[in-house]
Amino acid sequence: MVESKNPDTSQEAHMVRELNHWIDGKSVPRGDQEALTVSGPFDRSPIARIALGSRDHVDLAADAARRAARAWADRAPVERGRLLAAVARALRERAQEFVDVEVEETGKLVAEMRGGLQVAADYFEYYGGVVRALFGETINLGAGDHAFTSREPYGVVAVITPWNGPLTQAARGLAAALAAGNTVVIKPSEFTSGTTVMLAQLCEEVGVPAGVVNVVLGAGPEVGGTLVEHPSVRLVAFTGSVVTGRRVAESAARRLIPTILELGGKSANVVFSDADLDRVVDSALTICTGAGQQCAALSRLLVQDEIHDALLERVAAQMRARVPGERLAPMTTEVQFEKVIEYFDVAAQDGARLVTGGHAAGGALAAGRYVEPTVYADVTPEMRIFQEEVFGPVLAVSRFATEGEAIELANDSEYGLVAGVWTGDSARALRVASRLEAGQVIVNGGRTGIETPFGGYKASGLGREKGFESLLHYTQLKTTVVSTR
Repeated sequence: MVESKNPDTSQEAHMVRELNHWIDGKSVPRGDQEALTVSGPFDRSPIARIALGSRDHVDLAADAARRAARAWADRAPVERGRLLAAVARALRERAQEFVDVEVEETGKLVAEMRGGLQVAADYFEYYGGVVRALFGETINLGAGDHAFTSREPYGVVAVITPWNGPLTQAARGLAAALAAGNTVVIKPSEFTSGTTVMLAQLCEEVGVPAGVVNVVLGAGPEVGGTLVEHPSVRLVAFTGSVVTGRRVAESAARRLIPTILELGGKSANVVFSDADLDRVVDSALTICTGAGQQCAALSRLLVQDEIHDALLERVAAQMRARVPGERLAPMTTEVQFEKVIEYFDVAAQDGARLVTGGHAAGGALAAGRYVEPTVYADVTPEMRIFQEEVFGPVLAVSRFATEGEAIELANDSEYGLVAGVWTGDSARALRVASRLEAGQVIVNGGRTGIETPFGGYKASGLGREKGFESLLHYTQLKTTVVSTR
């Protein structure tokens, strides 16, 4: 809901955090502009009032970033790296403060958010170090001509982040963009803006110059759309839905500026009969991490006939043990809560077999946005829960007979973000992985991290985040040729 310029003066209102823009090294209060009152996921009570930015705020932030760009790009990579390392240390020192705010806004389990805080710090630590290895090449053109390439920043980068992982998403884009020598304007989701503003303030506290990191709050069309179209912005990094990602890409294409798009997923976890089922069950249960509100969630479990029934029984039992409120977080936003509830009806209408869950949580948890961890079986490609991203703790289980059928089912999706393969046959593992249409394939639970490039095939996006590869996307290549003849 949008609030008038006159805030409530009740005791409850005084407990609600006021969030303002962070532009050119200072907080920019909303003054008499409207604000959005955000309700929390645990009981739907007000937790924050968010300044609703306008074109004027985008202009201020983009202009500040443009003015700061040259000096920041001219800094030696080692100097930028040391500042990023300082951000990492400060994040860890103030971990509890960031954890408390993000848990309140997103509803994540405390243990999940503590892990997320460490990941956010790791991004700054990692890019602060590897930027020193961002080299160009020399090209032999023969005597008298010397050619070399160099990687240079774009200038002002717009980073637009979603509501499901605000701190880690902001850190992922911000750390790589800053390491590469860009300045940044971040537009976080209006529902989870707190830790992004805190992160921008922390950057300045450790010595990042004013104007290098700016945050404009507000709704997507008014702020995000304006930011993508701003003439000072030379690169857009967007994480969110496919629908919005297409709009971002269209706007950026009209301006002929590049994009990094990390969009949706409907990732398949392919399990062959010779797999280690104990580890498979653990993998299947990751659909509950963040209440399934992850683009990389392995939301489709494809199981070979011989082990289908036994694995389904084990997974269902473990899902039932994930008690909402204790071992399962709520949905972050009201819209997402209603979307998941709607998919329960959709699955029933399409003929999927409900194994467990399928309802909103009742009793004392009904005041919050909790849903039951849910498993559907007998899911076929014609069903919407096979094809569409639910973004909740909802697992769609399908069976297959042959390797070829498994590959066909896994690739029967407009998405291609992540896939899993489970088998004791190493030759089959590599064979199947090579044929899966996904940007990241995880075989037998292989460990991923901030070092491993992440991004999608097909409608799951363009470009790559994470890893050294990300630095290549946040820089542009220049070739210089010098004649000594």
